[in-house]
Amino acid sequence: MCVAKPPTNKRILEQQFSRRATILCAVQLGLGGVLAGRLAWLAIAENQKWQLLSESNRLQLSLIPPRRGLLLDRTGVPLASNKSVFMIDLLPDRLEDADKVLKQLAELLDLSADETDRLKTDLEQALDHQPVRVASDVEWDQYAAVNVRLPDLPGVSPMRGFSRHYPAGAATAHLLGYVGAPSREEYEKTGDPLLMVPGMQVGKDMLEKTLDEHLTGKPGARRAEVTATGKVVRELEVRSDTIGKSVQLTIDGGLQTYASRRLGTQSGSVVVLDAVTGGVLAMASMPAYDPNSFSDGISQFEWDMLSQDERVPLRNKTLQGLYPPGSTIKPITALALLNENIDPDETVLCTGRINIAGGTFHCWRRSGHGVVDMNRAIAESCDIYFYVMGIRVGIQPIADMARRFGLGERFLGLPVPYQYYGTVPDPAWKRRRYNEPWEAYDTVNATIGQGYLLANPLQLAVMTARLAAGEKTHPKLLAAKEAPAAPLEIDPRMLAIVRQGMEDVVNGQGTATRARLPLPNIKLAGKTGTAQVRRITMAERRRGVRSNASLPWKQRDHGLFVGYAPVHRPRYTVAVVIEHGGGSGAAYPIASDTPLYLFDERQAMKRLASLENGWGGGIEERMAREAAEFVARTPSD
Repeated sequence: MCVAKPPTNKRILEQQFSRRATILCAVQLGLGGVLAGRLAWLAIAENQKWQLLSESNRLQLSLIPPRRGLLLDRTGVPLASNKSVFMIDLLPDRLEDADKVLKQLAELLDLSADETDRLKTDLEQALDHQPVRVASDVEWDQYAAVNVRLPDLPGVSPMRGFSRHYPAGAATAHLLGYVGAPSREEYEKTGDPLLMVPGMQVGKDMLEKTLDEHLTGKPGARRAEVTATGKVVRELEVRSDTIGKSVQLTIDGGLQTYASRRLGTQSGSVVVLDAVTGGVLAMASMPAYDPNSFSDGISQFEWDMLSQDERVPLRNKTLQGLYPPGSTIKPITALALLNENIDPDETVLCTGRINIAGGTFHCWRRSGHGVVDMNRAIAESCDIYFYVMGIRVGIQPIADMARRFGLGERFLGLPVPYQYYGTVPDPAWKRRRYNEPWEAYDTVNATIGQGYLLANPLQLAVMTARLAAGEKTHPKLLAAKEAPAAPLEIDPRMLAIVRQGMEDVVNGQGTATRARLPLPNIKLAGKTGTAQVRRITMAERRRGVRSNASLPWKQRDHGLFVGYAPVHRPRYTVAVVIEHGGGSGAAYPIASDTPLYLFDERQAMKRLASLENGWGGGIEERMAREAAEFVARTPSD
């Protein structure tokens, strides 16, 4: 009988190893199959995807901000254009050490402490992917220095692009506005990715803002080969941007600059209209700011200087300034009287004062004008005549006539972001506003352009254009095919009476004989106005009213003048308001010289040159001097 031998330890070990090897081999084969399948999937099925990702690591795609369309004057001369500049931006999401980068940029670009602080504030307020402008119009050597040090400046984006340029500077600031980098709020409102492109600029005020969609072009694109660190190796393809559409305005560029310069050291506004077409030829507001500086981002120092100036250079006085029109309203009051069948030959005795409803009201001429009819009342601006006649007809006809001539009107279709349209008061208005009845003294004040009555300089220019043309002239800023104006439906004989009074203001024995044009065949007609900014007490009258020159600037009267020329075929109308100028004597010389530029540019420029010599230079020179004086007054830290 045979007995089987038990398995030896060696055989057991061999069997166990063989099983384990088989299992391990199977696992390895399975893993290999999975890896091979995955590799095949990646190499074949997802080949395009990974090829694109690989290319994106090697290639950098970026948008090129579009150039803005030009703003042109009526002759095609650019008022706002684009110039090629070197720019430096910061990309917040790529910054690793903002303080270190800002310190290096301050050394390379010679940035002041104020500019560095401004950048820190902008970075705090910006979205992670929103570029922040460091500097525009950088010198070539500074631009090259930044490019050389780019590996040590993560988040810094130097680029060559275009910046907005305003050749006339401050002279067109309140007309054109300015541009700047899109704000966080603007991006969040629209979600437009173009607003995040470095170098992108959008309109911030006035025409740049209201015409922004029209002026903004289409972006270009750039494809470049880069290293792993983002350094550009070479540009592969560039698709140029498409410039925005240009817009032609009714503005006369030379006249706009002249009117701004002619305002000189005064604070105020000049508006010139074409009475036939309604085209705005000039809309100057001074003092102003330099829009070129605003477009690049002003420093805290500049902002403080502008915001602390009592003349408020940041305010557009043409559209945002509201003033009592003073005696410039008297031609409108006269038309209302004529429309109520007041005989223009009827006279009133002016002794310098009159009692009405228990109150004493004075004429500007303390000794009085004597016997006055309507023509003389307009020419010599007799207050007593209008007090008496105004009380006779009441306020409603005067208020209605003022509205027909553009006071209190917001001009629809005018491409401006704001219009302060003032007040034309009447009993219903006072009841709504103050819940009080209309009183006789309210009528007395309104007849001479005081009290509640308020208007802006553009409205005064439109009022004058309608007087001159006899049509419902509507102001226009965009050059386009003109539509005929609607008739005012005012009796031409009434207009003739009022126009004769306005002609006598300048060319007769009126209040502005020194405003006559130095031209043999062209006459200017107009109306002076003085608007009180404070109430003169009886005690002051008894001891003699203090002259405006002796009062603080803000307590002085405003000076106004409205006019048109030529007298017999009116074409151009002008309205001038001088804040705290002390009276109409500050306004009518400007109102005379401004249309003179249109008729005889050489003579007007000669006058201006003489005046600017006395003022210490032109706009830019005076602004530079004021900045230096502000620095001297500002205590250092």
